[in-house]
Amino acid sequence: MSQYFRIHPDNPQVRLVKQAADILRGGGVVVYPTDTAYAIGCQLADKAALDRIIRIRRLDEKHLFTLLCRDLSDISTYAKVDNTQFRFLKAHTPGAYTFVLQGTGEVPRRLMHEKRKTIGIRVPDNAICQALLAELGQPLITTTLLLPGEDYARTDPEEIRDALGRQVDLVIDGGFGSLEETTVVSLVDGAPEVLREGAGPVDGF
Repeated sequence: MSQYFRIHPDNPQVRLVKQAADILRGGGVVVYPTDTAYAIGCQLADKAALDRIIRIRRLDEKHLFTLLCRDLSDISTYAKVDNTQFRFLKAHTPGAYTFVLQGTGEVPRRLMHEKRKTIGIRVPDNAICQALLAELGQPLITTTLLLPGEDYARTDPEEIRDALGRQVDLVIDGGFGSLEETTVVSLVDGAPEVLREGAGPVDGF
């Protein structure tokens, strides 16, 4: 079975966060809570771990992954952001949004949209995610943990552990997750364009 850490959702235990980061650095695939649904992720440059995620979720080559970032400084490293976009991002991060932006050369090519060279970027409002990203020192490649044949992400971390068995290296239990995914907003063409409504409010966009 995969390892299973119960981490406090408001005050993450430093020892367990360090262990989780070490598992990621060692090529691990980790399931973790966010401010929306549970997600599955790996280190940014870890092709083998990314391939495992693709197999677990049975994704095709066109699936677009997201970069889970700690803050706006991370975003500016991996996406091209002008002043207007920066102000919009500052007003809506951290939060339950995924923003589609033009990627920079720091983003592995296989993660960007083939033609538009865009990347989805997210800054979660979740203490476990923030602690893990701070310890790791880089973004995670991430996607919602939606198992094959299921319409909704699972909310119970113990059920997730039982369902995945040895397919992942770690399941982080941060309490029950949400069924909702993020709201996806494209900033590529200037004005915000809502591509998918989810947990993040869109009033005032």
